[in-house]
Amino acid sequence: MQWDERIGRRLKLRDLHILMSVAQCGTMGKAAAQLAISQPAVSKAISEIEHTLKVRLLDRTAHGVEPTLYGRSLLKWGNAVFDDLRQSIKEIEHLSDPTVGELRIGCTEPMAWGIVPVVIDRLTRKYPKLIFNVKQADPVTLRDRELRERNIELLIGRMVEPISDDEIQVEILFEEKPFVVAGLRNRWARRRKIELSELVDEPWSVGPPDSFAGSLIADVFRAKGLPPPRINSVTYSIPLHHALLAKDRFLSILPGSLLRFSADRMLLKVLPVKLPIRPGPIGIAILKSRTLSPIAQLFVDCVREVAKPLMNPR
Repeated sequence: MQWDERIGRRLKLRDLHILMSVAQCGTMGKAAAQLAISQPAVSKAISEIEHTLKVRLLDRTAHGVEPTLYGRSLLKWGNAVFDDLRQSIKEIEHLSDPTVGELRIGCTEPMAWGIVPVVIDRLTRKYPKLIFNVKQADPVTLRDRELRERNIELLIGRMVEPISDDEIQVEILFEEKPFVVAGLRNRWARRRKIELSELVDEPWSVGPPDSFAGSLIADVFRAKGLPPPRINSVTYSIPLHHALLAKDRFLSILPGSLLRFSADRMLLKVLPVKLPIRPGPIGIAILKSRTLSPIAQLFVDCVREVAKPLMNPR
């Protein structure tokens, strides 16, 4: 397929944008309304792309339209094209004024209570006009959907298998160690030495089985020859863990980076309990094919600085 003859001169960004809108809306009528153009104009734009590429991009169904195999491929790289254009505009804006701009990042819930607010605070003190659009989700969703679909420029959080692949580049910042915590007025907060066996019958609030601590808590007790603990709450939500810990009955397992930056304001106490848990890697992930924007580079540099004390925690 000759670029100049069949694509370079005939495939228009406007038509590609219309195709993306149709795929997002599910029908040509809804896409036309969203774009404020006529439905025949939408249909004509799709037909012209299909004629240029000589493949069918959309399957018409009773409920609307769905991208074909060829359509999904074009949409994937079309998203990349428009994302690169957005990045170029942001870079031009940044070059004209390096203190202004917006960065879309993804982070896990613990990072949103630990490192991320510290970094945002530092950068916005120096560059007050910076805007950080933060999306919170579990590590797999952030990596396999938000990052790959270019909804975010980078993610920071626990790195899950596979650590990296042909599309994603990962920088490991430190190894995260979890700790058993309680509210300051919890009866266990006054103890200087606690055996894990003493905590079996206490009420626990832990992460889901696919979270770092949630996946290991049963194994931790089993490794000590103990039955599973009494788990009364299973959630990703740090605010819910916090609310239950504030009742001074519940125990939880939280990551060290969150506790380093938020334990005091959350009124939490790390209990003297040894956990036979292997630390998990915390890092930054970006797309290999995507050049970091200047603001993203500022963010990464600041994260490295903030994370230094966590590389060799006590």
